[in-house]
Amino acid sequence: MLKDNLIQVENNILTACKKAGRDRSEVTLIAVSKTKPVEMLREIYDAGIRDFGENKVQEMCEKTEVLPEDIRWHMIGHLQTNKVKYIVGKTALIHSVDSLHLAEEIQKQAVKKDVVVPILIEVNIAEEASKFGIRKEEAIRLARELSALDHLQVQGLMAIAPYVEDPEENRPYFSEIRQLSVDIRNQNIDNINMNVLSMGMTGDYMVAIEEGATIVRVGTGIFGERDYTK
Repeated sequence: MLKDNLIQVENNILTACKKAGRDRSEVTLIAVSKTKPVEMLREIYDAGIRDFGENKVQEMCEKTEVLPEDIRWHMIGHLQTNKVKYIVGKTALIHSVDSLHLAEEIQKQAVKKDVVVPILIEVNIAEEASKFGIRKEEAIRLARELSALDHLQVQGLMAIAPYVEDPEENRPYFSEIRQLSVDIRNQNIDNINMNVLSMGMTGDYMVAIEEGATIVRVGTGIFGERDYTK
């Protein structure tokens, strides 16, 4: 069943890429595996997926211990500074950097481990009170501040659009994020790349791809609904 879900998601990604005149290779699918048991991750791994996204540091660390080493782990949830030390060096990409304070802690731990950590700047594009991320207007300033941190590599932007019934409602937000990445790129800031746009989830990833997403984060569409009571 999970494999069928994955095939459907893959077909949808292909459809969105064709509509946008993009190549399928331009979009990375992250299977968002938060709250899901290791057996389900293994099933998706066996179907060819290597990028997995987790929201909680402890859960990610527990899964890295028992799953294959070639998995690329993505920290997509809010990251507390006191948890940074547990994941630096273990993540392919930290999507949720939304303050200089957090970035400085990642830098500190990266120096200790002598690694360079790829990160994204998280933007709260709809300015929702319930979501983390910086305001759009603060993004260029934060990018300038992060450019001085030599053990970080800013690769682009991440956004979580509002929950909507009609994914078309989120198209303007995805378009804004893409434009913001262009604006930041045009600043030519050292150590700041804008090659990655992590945006679009189960409900709206096709629209996100049409608007330029290079990473989509799909959980429910692959694994089914989550049971948060466990």
